[in-house]
Amino acid sequence: MTWPDHITVLHKLSKLPRKGDDSFTLDVVIISELHQRASARCFEDVVVYDYQKGRKAAIPPWMLDAFERTWEEQKTEEYKVGERVSEVDRLIKTLEDETWAKDGAVEDMGPGV
Repeated sequence: MTWPDHITVLHKLSKLPRKGDDSFTLDVVIISELHQRASARCFEDVVVYDYQKGRKAAIPPWMLDAFERTWEEQKTEEYKVGERVSEVDRLIKTLEDETWAKDGAVEDMGPGV
């Protein structure tokens, strides 16, 4: 990536945190708007810290509830995306079968081959 560019940063829970955990992990992808592709994949380890006590702290219940809702939304969306990818694959296969994937067909590799 080079300037000028804009990026989109997407986060996803790596795993569902449990009661008593003092950290959670996120999978991250950074997308270049200019190039319309992933520029970086990262992993974040976020630790909950109580500055008044000067030590790590358990993830609060309200945050665990939010993570659980987010986890369920991620799983639902993952299923929907999988279905859409399967449909696109099916459409591509149909298009290929109707156009060039016929018995005896030879792929034209262009003049340099």
